[in-house]
Amino acid sequence: MLVRDYMTSEVIYANLTDGLRQTFYRMRERGIRHMPVFDDREELVGIISDRDLRRPDWVDNEENVAHYYILDNRSKVEDAMKKNVSTIKAEDPIEAAVGILLERRFGALPVLDEAGKCVGVISAIDALRAFRDSLSS
Repeated sequence: MLVRDYMTSEVIYANLTDGLRQTFYRMRERGIRHMPVFDDREELVGIISDRDLRRPDWVDNEENVAHYYILDNRSKVEDAMKKNVSTIKAEDPIEAAVGILLERRFGALPVLDEAGKCVGVISAIDALRAFRDSLSS
């Protein structure tokens, strides 16, 4: 079983300069919880999750965080995203993705092709589908 067999291959992504409110609503509309983030050259530069939108890491550094909970478009994706992105290759075994998701406690990983282009996302839910399928084999 390979990552490509279980990943979501429709890449719904955010741009660095997208507003957080617009990103939140795009996630809700599409029923997703993680989005790869691309720069203007369409290079993968981060990942943002619904959790990042609910409570970005940087709010803990502020004394008065109340204003950060107003989700608007003044704050940008680049302000809340995770920048050090772990990825996996589409041709890697699903066990490798499960290992990263478990060890690092991630909800999803961007999936890259051999050229390094983002071709999908594999989530913990996708990994559970693979586990279910392995039980019925």
